[in-house]
Amino acid sequence: MASLKVNIPIPAPSGSSAFTQTLKVCLAASAYGVPVQFAQVSGQTNISLEVPRENKILIEANAIVRYFATTGSRPWLKSGEVALKDSALIEFEESGQGIKAADVAESVISKANFPTDPALPPSPAEIILFSNLWDLASTSTSDDRPTLSSWLIRIIGTEPTLSSWLIKIIGTEWAKVGVEQATAHTADKPVTKSTGKGVGKGVGKGVGKGAGKGAGKNTSIPVDDTPREMIQKIKEGTNMKIRDPKEPILPVPGERNVLITSALPYVNNVPHLGNIVGSVLSADAFSRYAKARNYNTLYICGTDEYGTATETKALEEGVTPRALCDKYNALHAGVYKWFDIGFDYFGRTTTDAQTEIAQDIFLKLQKNGFLVEKTMTQLFCEKHQGFLADRFVEGTCPKCDYEDARGDQCDTCGSLLDPLDLINPRCKLDGTGPIKRDSKHIFIQLDELQSEIEEWSKKTSEEGQWTKNGRIITESWLKTGLKPRCITRDLTWGTPVPVPGFENKVMYVWFDACIGYVSITANYTKEWEKWWKNKNEVKLYQFMGKDNVPFHTVVFPGTQIGTRENWTMLHHISTTEYLQYEGGKFSKSRGVGVFGNNAQDTGIPPDIWRYYLLSSRPETSDTQFVWQDFATKNNSELLANLGNFVNRLIKFVNAKYAGVVPDYTAGINDLSFNQYKEAVNALLKSYVEELEEVHIRAGLEKAMAISGEGNRFLQDNKLDSALFTNSPEKAAAVVGFGLNLIYLLSALIYPYMPATSESIVKQLNAPPRSIPDVWDADGLLPGHVIGRAEYLFSRIEENQVQEWKSRYGGKQEAAPRDTKKEKKKGKSAARQQNAKEGAASLGPAPTSTANVEVRLIV
Repeated sequence: MASLKVNIPIPAPSGSSAFTQTLKVCLAASAYGVPVQFAQVSGQTNISLEVPRENKILIEANAIVRYFATTGSRPWLKSGEVALKDSALIEFEESGQGIKAADVAESVISKANFPTDPALPPSPAEIILFSNLWDLASTSTSDDRPTLSSWLIRIIGTEPTLSSWLIKIIGTEWAKVGVEQATAHTADKPVTKSTGKGVGKGVGKGVGKGAGKGAGKNTSIPVDDTPREMIQKIKEGTNMKIRDPKEPILPVPGERNVLITSALPYVNNVPHLGNIVGSVLSADAFSRYAKARNYNTLYICGTDEYGTATETKALEEGVTPRALCDKYNALHAGVYKWFDIGFDYFGRTTTDAQTEIAQDIFLKLQKNGFLVEKTMTQLFCEKHQGFLADRFVEGTCPKCDYEDARGDQCDTCGSLLDPLDLINPRCKLDGTGPIKRDSKHIFIQLDELQSEIEEWSKKTSEEGQWTKNGRIITESWLKTGLKPRCITRDLTWGTPVPVPGFENKVMYVWFDACIGYVSITANYTKEWEKWWKNKNEVKLYQFMGKDNVPFHTVVFPGTQIGTRENWTMLHHISTTEYLQYEGGKFSKSRGVGVFGNNAQDTGIPPDIWRYYLLSSRPETSDTQFVWQDFATKNNSELLANLGNFVNRLIKFVNAKYAGVVPDYTAGINDLSFNQYKEAVNALLKSYVEELEEVHIRAGLEKAMAISGEGNRFLQDNKLDSALFTNSPEKAAAVVGFGLNLIYLLSALIYPYMPATSESIVKQLNAPPRSIPDVWDADGLLPGHVIGRAEYLFSRIEENQVQEWKSRYGGKQEAAPRDTKKEKKKGKSAARQQNAKEGAASLGPAPTSTANVEVRLIV
């Protein structure tokens, strides 16, 4: 392909046959991805293509277009009736009848029924007819304005199908490149290329000047870029409150103050899509909803950095724990930034504030008599002179004989283990067989706090409408009976224990991890206690996967209660089940599934990921990420529903009203509109109710249903050129109703797709809208000037789906599911986890013995 050479006849002024031939070939080369070399040849009347590899020369522009359509990297592969119809259109053009006037072009394009999706490659007939229309525009305009732009403005109200088709073409990248190439290769002197993404950028500059010998007109092909005064007329009280980012967000007495946290991601891994939707993305959607309701809202998160897992990962990577934390904190922050997660502050737990606050809580628990000291037996490595946390011990599993089981869990059979149960245990650091040795540790007496925890959780779970799995897991722990839990570890990487004799120990990561929410807030503002010690003014919402529930509903609340301080405590807990990948599990080691740093490699915008993940959020049961479903939701829901509604109406207003919102007041109370307004308000009421209860997926369904009502409204009221011409008052009312519905939708999708919401309000030339309780079509007032239309979404093709499935498929091994066994195994694991000191599956724990020395810490 690289050896193809196009010979361009010169001179080729704009409007000449030579220029039209060149334009056809340049457009085809750009559209179909054909690399060619161009050469100017004088004394030649027809363009020609040399194909040395096939030992032939094509000497007719239409033949070259057809050849490129089948040989390029982005070919047009149609057959049957579609191909025959396209050939007939080309034969019509070649017959000499041609397109002599705009009304003829309208008839031809209407009958052609070309696809409306600009992401699809054009047919050869589209390229050939478009080039002819360029010629028609350049010979039918006598003013000094850009030719196609001026001509398009004149015919846009009378030839709707032709206008829409032209607007589609001139908005594509291949048309921009093709026009620039044709202009450059027929110019007497070098031409400066336009820098805009659309063909319409740079009107009257650069591209069209001096194109061809004697050319006196601009050959760029924009829609109307005439400057307009961007007047804003917005109903007062409609917009969302935007806070000054330089001022800290603090609770305001008497207002609704919402404090939001998502589970602190651990720093020893890269988050996959399930991790993202389970905590940070779900919390972000609720945070954006609360802010769009103009609640006083603070969203806090950060990386959890202390503990055995960090030491283990640092050992594997050959770095210090601090260096590892710095690396993964930046990695997590980068992933969440790409996903447009709108934290008000993203911090970390390895800070002075964490040490100060955690030690203060520890000492208050000690003062109030809720801490005890126990002597316990653990494994000790004589070679490096240190006690071994669970994950630093390996050995043979006593249940299934797997030789590399960890001290906390066997990866083969899934059993929760005690390091002392391992057969032939060995130190992970040096392979030495450890010995048993006693070690002193501190326990929080949750059993002494159980009655208070139960009373609090029963009341709060009802008032805060906890998710079902949050309630069940909490009730299970309390029903089993709480026991003293170890809150110290024989490690160096952690918060120091502020008690004499424990200088070489640190706090257990799951004791001080939840305190991380508080210390991260303290790093955000020195007035952190206004958020965290203000239970009468602040409501705390926490988001996480189900495996983290007991530490947020039992352990941390028990810790808060034990200090006897006025802590802001959990109001609502939102938990998720698991997101699976194409029938199996995510696995970084096997290359299965999309991880946070992979998503951007696909080229799919963050909002599409957000939409799919939140619409598939595993709220009551496990859900699946399926690529085919991903593409279907994009194409059928976003592109065909929301994208169609917004783009269709904004284009219409620009075409018919020059972007000015017409005076719709006379017809807006049309009785026929009531059914649509009532439907929208019923859905809006349901949307607000769902999100107040943190039913995030259901809220998104309601928002998309409102978009569907918008499409139905336009379709039923037949908004088109005929309505505009014959019933101007009705057309203005339909436009006013529709634009204000789009403005409402910009607010409703803001929690889910913030960049899409931003694009909509930009096109509407309006500030971000708040979410109301009741909607009226009066946010954008008559005389308001909107911006120009932009596409919100692009189609995902089948070949892309197959490519991504292959790229992220790895070696998926999905075993048949036995739900009865899974339920029994889950209950058994829960009992083991609750009974075992230190919750081994979620973090290392020293081993307790039957004979322990217990004494109160004083």
